Amino acid sequence: MFITFEGIDGSGKSTQARLLAEALTAEGHDVVLTREPGGSPGAEEIRRLVLEGDPDRWSAETEILLFTAARRDHLERTIAPALAAGKIVICDRFADSTRMYQGLSRGDLRGLVDQLHGLMIGREPDLTFLIDLPPEVGLARAKGRQGKEERFEDFGLDLQVRMRAGFLALAREFAPRFRIFDGAAPKEEVSAAILATARTALGARA
Repeated sequence: MFITFEGIDGSGKSTQARLLAEALTAEGHDVVLTREPGGSPGAEEIRRLVLEGDPDRWSAETEILLFTAARRDHLERTIAPALAAGKIVICDRFADSTRMYQGLSRGDLRGLVDQLHGLMIGREPDLTFLIDLPPEVGLARAKGRQGKEERFEDFGLDLQVRMRAGFLALAREFAPRFRIFDGAAPKEEVSAAILATARTALGARA
């Protein structure tokens, strides 16, 4: 099963992806925890290009190409081999983030994102967990990390507001695979609900 986590910056999705991977591993599943952009040596190199530096470093069109290239390498070298081996792949972000960050939030480029996705990636997750959070809370959390990878946070609150609305719209568009969780709830409550949902989905595929 291919499971992804999505949400605005600072929503807690990376933490929840890790907690789910740990819980499923403890239950005896063979789990690969990965992330985007990144997840393979080549994709990690591209990650540094797109997440560091000035907000205006790349145009949205260039970013789409970079993210698609990273995703293709990630798919070839990490995701597809793990799924073929019968493992559960849990990924922190996937194509839905590109649909939002480059496809909608910085111009009307969703069609281009989907066209490249169809040509070069060709698959969607089996299950997507959207961690929803008020944009001002997420941005404060993200900026509080004080890391180097803050290029998208530096676009400010307006981007995060549009991103949240976009992710919720995307969840309606792809309703069969999306599940929405309240990122403002206690971390333990959210992780327990996510684990229960994952167990049900895995049981249905057994």
